[in-house]
Amino acid sequence: MQSIGHYQQIIADYFDGHSFQKEPANLYQPIQYILSLGGKRMRPVLTLMAADIFGADCREALPAAVAVEIFHNFSLVHDDIMDEAPLRRGHQTVHEKWGLNTGILSGDAMLILAYRYFETYEPETFRELAKLFSQTALEVCEGQQWDVDFEQRNDVSQAEYLKMIEYKTAVLVAAAMKMGGIVAKTSKDNCDLIYDFGLNLGIAFQLQDDYLDAFGDPETFGKQVGGDIIENKKTYLYLKAIEQANPYERENLIQWFSVKPEDASDKVVAVKNIFTHTGADASTRSAIELYTLKAFDTLEKTDIGTEKKQLLREFGKKLMQRKV
Repeated sequence: MQSIGHYQQIIADYFDGHSFQKEPANLYQPIQYILSLGGKRMRPVLTLMAADIFGADCREALPAAVAVEIFHNFSLVHDDIMDEAPLRRGHQTVHEKWGLNTGILSGDAMLILAYRYFETYEPETFRELAKLFSQTALEVCEGQQWDVDFEQRNDVSQAEYLKMIEYKTAVLVAAAMKMGGIVAKTSKDNCDLIYDFGLNLGIAFQLQDDYLDAFGDPETFGKQVGGDIIENKKTYLYLKAIEQANPYERENLIQWFSVKPEDASDKVVAVKNIFTHTGADASTRSAIELYTLKAFDTLEKTDIGTEKKQLLREFGKKLMQRKV
């Protein structure tokens, strides 16, 4: 198993050396743009890493890894449209730069492009990858719809929220790792276990993303800090605050989440104060740790060497210490 930087460089070299631009330019320029913004590219890194862990040359998994990254960015383009988000990775979102219609159409094209990368594999591997990808893509859409539905509800439970982030975010992390196992032709048990490892790590990752959305550094976070608060999203922070608040704090929080003021700065400050005073921020950090440890427990059951398990554990720890 190589360093994270090694896998990131393989992914970066591919995207740096591959142009998605062709005619019509207004369809493909946004695709080139969003993919060029980079980011940590955690999901494709996991695909390469998993292939390496299970004994394959990680470059054999590059087409699957690229498919995962293109699909992920497709989902971001459409998420940003739905959230009316102005920034992605510190830059203008696609729909802000090219308009709503082009944003929708370019996103659709990215989904189709992602599928085409599986065509490089032999039929049996292609079938397994495509089946997993189809299931995952549909679950991501289901999670996104739950996310939208929850904005209009005041009775969202913590269990419902955790199921939503499992589908919206964690299943793609899990599938990215399992794809590496499929390419490496490891056992079904190993594929299922590495999927579960990725699933728990993905839940922890999304909980941390929720936390950073409220408490992250605007200079490093790359997105609009307080965006979830502005959009009245019932995140884990919100749900824990509702659970742990006194009657006055609970009423105040519900009131803030019933409005979308033109200038939301006061709302963001007030809600963050409630998150802190109720201990929702600390509870969210504890949940992040819980799911990270669940991932590590699953890792112990996989049929790989101790050194590889330790490297994966270190990766998980670094991921949970991120500030962006």
